[in-house]
Amino acid sequence: MPVLLPHFRVLKRWYIKLFLTFPVCLPLPFGQKRPNRHDMDFDTIILGGGAAGLMCAAHTPGRCLVVDHAKAVGEKIRISGGGRCNFTNLYASAENFISNNPHFAKSALARYTQWDFIDWVARSEIPYHEKTLGQLFCDHSAKDIISMLVRPIETSGGQIKTNTAITKVEKIEKGFRVTLNSNGKLLGVTASNLVVATGGKPIPKMGATDFGLRLAQQFGLPVTQTRAGLVPYTFSGEKLEMCKSLAGVSAPCKMIANQKQFEEALLFTHRGLSGPASLQTSSYWTEGYPIEISLMAPADIATIISTARRDTPRKSAAGVLAGYLPSRLIPVILDDLSLPDRIADFSTDNLSKLSNRLTRWQLTPSGTEGYRTAEVMVGGVDTDALSSQTMESRDIPNLFFIGECVDVTGWLGGYNFQWAWSSGWVAAQTIKSRL
Repeated sequence: MPVLLPHFRVLKRWYIKLFLTFPVCLPLPFGQKRPNRHDMDFDTIILGGGAAGLMCAAHTPGRCLVVDHAKAVGEKIRISGGGRCNFTNLYASAENFISNNPHFAKSALARYTQWDFIDWVARSEIPYHEKTLGQLFCDHSAKDIISMLVRPIETSGGQIKTNTAITKVEKIEKGFRVTLNSNGKLLGVTASNLVVATGGKPIPKMGATDFGLRLAQQFGLPVTQTRAGLVPYTFSGEKLEMCKSLAGVSAPCKMIANQKQFEEALLFTHRGLSGPASLQTSSYWTEGYPIEISLMAPADIATIISTARRDTPRKSAAGVLAGYLPSRLIPVILDDLSLPDRIADFSTDNLSKLSNRLTRWQLTPSGTEGYRTAEVMVGGVDTDALSSQTMESRDIPNLFFIGECVDVTGWLGGYNFQWAWSSGWVAAQTIKSRL
């Protein structure tokens, strides 16, 4: 026996260690019930593997499952910014977002700022550059951002299921049950926390749907009216023919829609108007109302005309404007103004008509390209139903909505990605504090 004692002690230590590590594998004394160490399959299930969903999963501890119907996660990240991902904006603030509650985004944007994400990008050794107006892009590829987001999910033991459809979501006593369809096989999974990050309606050819909005309504959360945002304008009739004749022409301008103005470039297309100025104002535009385009500042026009009347009085208005506007645009601008042939013969009324055309050119779009080409959805899950501190439903504990499916829509230029990062991070911190 004394000879066997050391071996017995070793076996005893091994047995205790094995029990602590794998308690379900070892027998229990007769009549004793086995403790249920985990009531749920996962701590957190995240529906949607886009920017917001991946951001949330990257910062969520415990057993986390990300579900997406696409072949790979982060598809909108991959194609954004011409494949280089405009991942944030140096000037991001709550003023750059549209919502029925303009104050809702302030908390998340303040708790996780553009500087926090930029720091993560830098620590991940992803080279980037500023393009214009504070827009930051990857030097190489948007895939660098996707890899940065996926890496911590994989290292922390999280799971990602792609090519998987969500067929049913239901509330159960201790959390949520989600029924998945993966390659024709149904699978039921449960979790204490459910995060909805399924995006919005834009670009349906990539599989975008209103699933998140329908799910919100299923759980009794209100949804605001939605429309396509950051989307080109379309025209019909004579205005369409005008746009076709100018297709490819671009010019800097100040464009106004619904009293909101942006100073960027417009681009004429064979269907209407595009370019940053058009996309920005489209998020504010109301169907049936005109947009207003200013191609030159009033003071500049006055100086140009005054100088021309003194130095080159025989020139036509088209000749005077040459060098200030694209050559193909000038005749279209002057077409119906019935101006004299020489600038010297301009009356006060002629000058007023020319100035108004160049500074307050009004065009009424017939519509927009819609969700087919829209970059964002304006509207979504009503923010009144969510906590701005946690992104959690006010009425259903542990149910979160983040990213584009929420009624928070950013401007063009990296703002919508920043909302995805901020809202995803806030939800993750809330979950982390409860695990």
